[in-house]
Amino acid sequence: MELLAPMRLYTLSKRHFVLVFVVFLICFGLTVFIGIAGPRIIAEQEHKGDQLLVKNFSVKTGPFSLVSPPLTTYNQQLWLTCVMQAEHSNVGDFQQPFEINVELKGVMQDASVMQINHVHQKSRTLHCGTKCDEIIVLHLGYLNYTQYQVIVSFKGLENITYEIKVNFVWKTYNPTFSQVEIWFRFVFVVLTFMVTCMFAHSLRKFSMRDWGIEQKWMSVLLPLLLLYNDPFFPLSFLVNSWFPGTLDAFFQALFLCALLLFWLCVYHGIRVQGERKCLTFYLPKLVIVGLLWLSAVTLGIWQTVNELQDPTYQYKVDIVNFEGMKVFFLVVVCLYILYLIFLIVRACSELKNMPYSDLRLKFLTALTFVVLVISMVILYLRFGAKALQDNFVAELSTHYQNSAEFLSFYGLLNFYLYTLAFVYSPSKNGLYDSQLKDNPAFSMLNDSDDEVIYGSDYEGMPLQNGRAIKATAKYQDETDSD
Repeated sequence: MELLAPMRLYTLSKRHFVLVFVVFLICFGLTVFIGIAGPRIIAEQEHKGDQLLVKNFSVKTGPFSLVSPPLTTYNQQLWLTCVMQAEHSNVGDFQQPFEINVELKGVMQDASVMQINHVHQKSRTLHCGTKCDEIIVLHLGYLNYTQYQVIVSFKGLENITYEIKVNFVWKTYNPTFSQVEIWFRFVFVVLTFMVTCMFAHSLRKFSMRDWGIEQKWMSVLLPLLLLYNDPFFPLSFLVNSWFPGTLDAFFQALFLCALLLFWLCVYHGIRVQGERKCLTFYLPKLVIVGLLWLSAVTLGIWQTVNELQDPTYQYKVDIVNFEGMKVFFLVVVCLYILYLIFLIVRACSELKNMPYSDLRLKFLTALTFVVLVISMVILYLRFGAKALQDNFVAELSTHYQNSAEFLSFYGLLNFYLYTLAFVYSPSKNGLYDSQLKDNPAFSMLNDSDDEVIYGSDYEGMPLQNGRAIKATAKYQDETDSD
């Protein structure tokens, strides 16, 4: 049986387990309530197209002259969207391809105007049912200017027989929310740093070779959670660059994929004793999760690089192979889910008669199930039915309504890791328990009947720890003298 440093998990009663779940849900609920009371994430400013239209031109062609609201670094990003409405149309659901021309200028602090780029021509499709889909005209991932001037014109709508109304909407992050985000990220960074230090301190008396697979993974996930909370986030308000935003996206993808890898390794590792070979144990899992990470990072970098050259770029529209990438991503996700279910079923069937390994399995499964259910609810409330459509990815940030969506997801993952760190860390008597029994499966079994059933490997497998070995020798000397 695998030699492990003791875990607090083995000393918890049923009442303690209930208390752990209750505290986790209370902390998560607190972040949700704070988020509900918080400010809206997106600030919008709507303009009617006929008021922006150059004289003697049709609303079906433009050009429309738009000026953004005054901007600061706390606005973070800028979107310009177009919403069309067909009037007195009996056609019902219809699609009309057309071209959109966009010219962008930036206004400096001294009121001088800089030409950012020449006219960009993009192909878009007007899709109308009960109402028309929103069209993203441009997106700026960071703000170099205090204001922007945009000239928009259409080509291909002039032959439509029915009248249309055109509205333009400027969208930015609410500066008040940006300040809330800075403070909450800071709080989570500090809490994660404290939890990481406490977890490392609790394991300092035990050799790393005696750590369980959960304890080893927690020593990796907690530092990655620190990066997920992004201690460099305030740089985005100090530096007008794409780098802080890209770094934040990279950290998030890294942590989430590490969490996926953690689930695979733990559910497999609990039932695999002894040495876990890299080729057979880790390589298949790294390939599956690595493909997910590579897909997410590639898509993010592709979007960022192209937006720097062309603010009107939208990968879901302009990448010819986007459908292929989406199918590939979904296939890998399905493969991951099937593999995880297989490992869970195998672990449950093989460990159901091993009380302490079974306890590790049940706790992780129960807490992870709660987290996944809450995540699905958050995603559904945040995106609705669009969670399975293309714009789920492309228009991610524009669907926030208030701070609750942001804080709930960040709080959920942070408190999930904090709970695991508490349960997997050794208890106060962990070293004493390890001196009595090397195997944690026996650490709470002191009855002689249990000794007969399970046996004692106390003399055969001392922990790799000086104090534990010393205690062993002392115990043997007292036995000999008797």
